Amino acid sequence: MTATGTLSPSRTTATAARVLRQLRHDPRTIALMLLVPCVMLFLLRYVFDGSARTFDTIGASLLGIFPLITMFLVTSIATLRERTSGTLERLLAMPLGKADLIAGYALAFGAVAVVQSVLATGLAVWVLDLDVTGSPWLLLLVALLDALLGTALGLFVSAFAASEFQAVQFMPAVIFPQLLLCGLFTPRDAMHPVLEAVSDVLPMSYAVDGMNEVLHHADLTTAFLRDITIVTACALLVLTLGAATLKRRTA
Repeated sequence: MTATGTLSPSRTTATAARVLRQLRHDPRTIALMLLVPCVMLFLLRYVFDGSARTFDTIGASLLGIFPLITMFLVTSIATLRERTSGTLERLLAMPLGKADLIAGYALAFGAVAVVQSVLATGLAVWVLDLDVTGSPWLLLLVALLDALLGTALGLFVSAFAASEFQAVQFMPAVIFPQLLLCGLFTPRDAMHPVLEAVSDVLPMSYAVDGMNEVLHHADLTTAFLRDITIVTACALLVLTLGAATLKRRTA
């Protein structure tokens, strides 16, 4: 029986449960996803120990960027491993569509992203004293959406890698340009006009903008709603592309 093309909630949740069971037996991957963003934020806070204001300025942005990067790495490698081991081919020979597989992975890693975002946000706000004008819950929302975006990007690029090493190589191509152009190092409107135009179409730019809105505004702003809508739409678009480009096996 061939894989069906219709998204099935039961098949999706079964896939998510299988992925979570595998993660449970991989403590190094769990540590990478849950602890590394917290460790990086902790180091950042004391790198700027003599300038708490600097930490307040960039800490919120990195609260979203660190989860995005870690989820991108873990998801791309985990999905590629399924394909190179032949697991993906066996699964798709069953009544399991590509959409079910991608949605299941997104659901599983999304659950991990919730825990990751709660830990990182709680550490930044209540332990490291990140000074946020807006609600910490909005900060948590953006961090979670950023982690889900990283998951979506990881699922997408895994289709184009033939090995785990190649999956890691996609990071300079996909993540680093966004990191440089997202407004973390300098305001985007101060960049060269060409680079500013490029940054306007990169999802990480809106992730950073959303964090900055929470950092500086007590109320829910129109700009914040725009930013989280764009990040969410980008994640859904990339997940759709990931389902369309998913391969059964590595050539």
